[in-house]
Amino acid sequence: MDIKTASALRRLRLVSAPEAVSFLLLLVCSVLKRTTDFNAVPVMGALHGVLFILYVIFWADAWNRAKWSAGTGILYFVLSVLPTGGFFAERRLKREAEDAVIASRARKEGIVNA
Repeated sequence: MDIKTASALRRLRLVSAPEAVSFLLLLVCSVLKRTTDFNAVPVMGALHGVLFILYVIFWADAWNRAKWSAGTGILYFVLSVLPTGGFFAERRLKREAEDAVIASRARKEGIVNA
């Protein structure tokens, strides 16, 4: 894995958890708006919108650079629209990055020809 691919995966990973948190907070704000006089939906909606757009941009870049299969790319997109999906995406991306580092070191040391 080259440095640009690793950077793309890292960016996607770093934005996935905050995007999931903002989605959950937006849902909480929506409930509070309907049950109380508290209305933070415009602020949380804008924040979540920015984070979601960043996630989609970083997702497209990571899919292009990492050469994911269609199923993997779609899985990461679907995880972005589920309320807690960003947490699962972050965990999977961390595992994928660690596996890539291990494979890269093994190739360097001549252990495998992958």
